[in-house]
Amino acid sequence: MKKSSTRIRLQRHGRKNYAFYSIVVAHSQAKRDGRFIEKLGTYNPNTNPSTIDLNFERALYWVEVGATPTETVHSILSKEGVYLKKHLKGGVKKGAFDEATAEAKFAAWKAEKAQKLQKLEDAKVQAKKADTKARLEAEKKVNEAIAAKIAEKKAAAAAAKAEAEAAEAPAEEATEAPAEA
Repeated sequence: MKKSSTRIRLQRHGRKNYAFYSIVVAHSQAKRDGRFIEKLGTYNPNTNPSTIDLNFERALYWVEVGATPTETVHSILSKEGVYLKKHLKGGVKKGAFDEATAEAKFAAWKAEKAQKLQKLEDAKVQAKKADTKARLEAEKKVNEAIAAKIAEKKAAAAAAKAEAEAAEAPAEEATEAPAEA
């Protein structure tokens, strides 16, 4: 009989072409959307950037216990800092540094990560503003061109009307002159 090991993996939810996932701990032989031991969080790849809601402490516990994650979940856990925390705890156990130093390193990593995310958000906002400004400038140019064409048409119509009035005026004078004579 095979020994059953635990895996940390994704459980699919959502509708067609719009999937989101629960991050769960399940036996390795359980079906993808079947029974699970514990739900650790959610992962939504449809947003930009992807939304991850994770119970950090429980995920760290399961990684330390020996649950093997799938590739995608491993990537998610790495990005959230679970493996860094495990590594720092290992250093504390070996005596390389103390608990306070480990917490300081982890806090510094989190602050750096937050700063990078903020820079990305700021760059995205700046790009959106620049795009909006460029669109407004293009719209202004188009509006000016349309206004110039309309003014040209009005000027041509006014000139035609003036010519027609000028042509009618001598004809009226000519018809009036013989009547007086």
